Amino acid sequence: MQKKSPKSATMPRCVDDVIDDFSKVNFVTITAHQDGQRVDNFLLTYLKGLPRSHVYKLIRDGQIRINKKRCKPHDRLNLGDVLRIAPVRLSVRDKPVISDEFARGLLDRIIFEDEGLMVLNKPQGLAVHGGSGESFGVIEALRAATGKKYLELVHRIDKDTSGLLLIAKKRSILKDLQEQFRQKTITKDYLCVVHGTVKCNQLIDKPLLKYTLAGGERRVKVDKDGKPSQTLIAVLANFNIDGMAVSLIKASPKTGRTHQIRVHMASIGHALLGDDKYQSEKQATLATQKGIKRLCLHAWRLTLADGQQFKAVVADDMANLLANTDFGECQS
Repeated sequence: MQKKSPKSATMPRCVDDVIDDFSKVNFVTITAHQDGQRVDNFLLTYLKGLPRSHVYKLIRDGQIRINKKRCKPHDRLNLGDVLRIAPVRLSVRDKPVISDEFARGLLDRIIFEDEGLMVLNKPQGLAVHGGSGESFGVIEALRAATGKKYLELVHRIDKDTSGLLLIAKKRSILKDLQEQFRQKTITKDYLCVVHGTVKCNQLIDKPLLKYTLAGGERRVKVDKDGKPSQTLIAVLANFNIDGMAVSLIKASPKTGRTHQIRVHMASIGHALLGDDKYQSEKQATLATQKGIKRLCLHAWRLTLADGQQFKAVVADDMANLLANTDFGECQS
């Protein structure tokens, strides 16, 4: 009697199903979530823990096949395709333990949701995804809290920045919104509290260059060899915090560079309160003395190409700094 092969090695499974054993051949069927995606990009996400070079070697050696045929990294997946994945060994990472209380708290921060999009008011201090010393981030926590495997970040904001974060529930929505970001048809407005008295509205037009410190930490600086970067700022209020002059600024980045608002404001002498990377030593000391414990940067308003607009209420720890100011619509 002929011995039957294991089901997982012969019968295609939905790609959205959880596969626990990649040490044998697996066949997965592509769903609408992956329709149109490049096979290399899909595998880099699907085979988490597998080195990038190994993914491309598998494709090059014919160990990855689409409908029984060899493929190239740039080939596109289509709905209903059956993808063969050769045995691979993935680095094992313990699944993050996310408490029910934390999950409920994160779900309470969803300010909009429909069948294709979720909009979150991200808390300060939470990374958008795991890695680089973070066991989990917003996206992993939301997948665990909702039970939805397909949730993808449309864009990113820094761990220490609070406010609006777009999360796609469908690949078609992900592609559409990412294209809007590329075409710069999405408008983003941030609120920040900065050192000193900013006297006038202005366009900060200074090129930004990424560099790395000796210890491996990433930084950004104004440099003539950097990428073109523009931030429009509007002064909403000038006030004092226990005698320290500060300003409430609406910053609207026209480009999307790393740490753009933070570096641009520091470059004109008005670093953000609580910025552990770009404040001067004197500014950092003053902010600490006044009890500032967070980066005062909030992704407040976002407007899509079709005019749909979202706003994220400023968190209490930052709003309390503005208690004696009139920042009007920014409170909604």
